[in-house]
Amino acid sequence: MAWIGALGVVTVAGVGAAGGYLGLVTGALPLDMGVGRRIRQLGPQTVDVAAPREVVFDVIAQPYLGRATRAMREKVTVLEQGSDMVLAAHRTPVAGGRLTATTVETVRFTRPERVDFRLVRGPVPAVTESFTLTEHESGTRLVYEGELATDLWRAGQWWGSLVAPRWEATVAASLAAVRQEAERRSGLR
Repeated sequence: MAWIGALGVVTVAGVGAAGGYLGLVTGALPLDMGVGRRIRQLGPQTVDVAAPREVVFDVIAQPYLGRATRAMREKVTVLEQGSDMVLAAHRTPVAGGRLTATTVETVRFTRPERVDFRLVRGPVPAVTESFTLTEHESGTRLVYEGELATDLWRAGQWWGSLVAPRWEATVAASLAAVRQEAERRSGLR
């Protein structure tokens, strides 16, 4: 009969662990303990865009400050908006599209040269990122750089090694979409 009690404890522990993992992956259960913090660099990723800097900036800012397309509304929801900063929820498919990770970030705009992102809630305790736009011989150079922080020493470092590649792949896809749309708008493509 003692084995029935032990089985119950193991079942509850397994369900709790699975729920905790799903909560971390989707950003629904953020974990920010502030101990054993490790920092990992993100990027840099550089994209040259055959469009003026103002056009590239407008493409980046549109889902936050302007009227978002239907496709972007499925990915980004502005929760609060000021003149140069928004609080936005970003949805990203994970686990082969079976789950959706939701991050909440502040997005600050310095027209026309910079957009800064700071994680408020997500699968890791802290992320800071920037898109820097400089004029370039053929248009605009867009550079992405950031830092991803995790807690709990090696365990957090391991978690960061799982999160960071997916994070950077999502950013790379966004940069490619920005490039395509900015070049389409400017007619230089």
